[in-house]
Amino acid sequence: MAAPTAVLPPPSRSTLMLRRVLGHHGVTIGAFVLLAIVAIALLAPWLAPHDPYNQDLLARLTPPIWHDKGTWAHPLGTDNLGRDYLSRLMYGARISLLIGVGAALISGIIGTLLGVAAGYFGGRVDMIVTFLVTVRLSMPVVLVALAVVALIGGSLQVVIMVLGFLLWDRFAVVMRASTQQIRSMDYVAAAQAVGCSLTRIVFSEIMPNVVNNLIVVATLEMAHAIILEAALSFLGLGVQPPLPSWGLMVSEGKDMMLFEAWLITIPGVALFALVLAINLLGDGIRDVTAPENRN
Repeated sequence: MAAPTAVLPPPSRSTLMLRRVLGHHGVTIGAFVLLAIVAIALLAPWLAPHDPYNQDLLARLTPPIWHDKGTWAHPLGTDNLGRDYLSRLMYGARISLLIGVGAALISGIIGTLLGVAAGYFGGRVDMIVTFLVTVRLSMPVVLVALAVVALIGGSLQVVIMVLGFLLWDRFAVVMRASTQQIRSMDYVAAAQAVGCSLTRIVFSEIMPNVVNNLIVVATLEMAHAIILEAALSFLGLGVQPPLPSWGLMVSEGKDMMLFEAWLITIPGVALFALVLAINLLGDGIRDVTAPENRN
């Protein structure tokens, strides 16, 4: 008589989710690149070979190591003030990540509150929020940011606040639509029937079911904020010298673009890699958390 075959238990939901995440190339590549940049930013004081603010005019415009006149003392060369480009690139990752996370956090809080309120209450609240979104969409972000920063003055804190108060509309639109779908569900009606408070319904019944959409929008707006900061810094109205912003590095190197192209190529490639990693991660999260991929 044959021995009974052992029946393996079905994999748990966390195991299935882990398999989907590891099987999605966009998530794995985006997460790997983003984590690498975050690690470099956090470990910059120990990894950077030089002080990013230290000037050495005798070593100004030293080319990168792949040029004939390059030196391992400055693997990525130096800028027009003799500051080590590799060190400034590492510290610049901190500025870009701080602006991206800070702006996404501020805009996320504003947009989520407005979107959930409009989707849950409807009526006049929905009309007011829709009007605010329409007003915000009628204002070009770059021009408004340029005007505000020009009036107030460019600094790291000002850039974060301005971008945070200008990028909340997508959060509001997505959260409004998601909340409108969820508020008609049976579990929300059951929570209302048993007398649960508004706070409990929002944080226990609605928010857990819209958090995946919130994460996707947050990654998109984080990348958007990083690009806008680079544009503002390039125009001289963003992060001010001597902070090692990647956009500011491109701006400082534009005058030598035809002769020392690496001055803008290196920070440009870093910006491209960071924004691409964030977008890949956001698109991948959207794919793996989609309802049709949960089975």
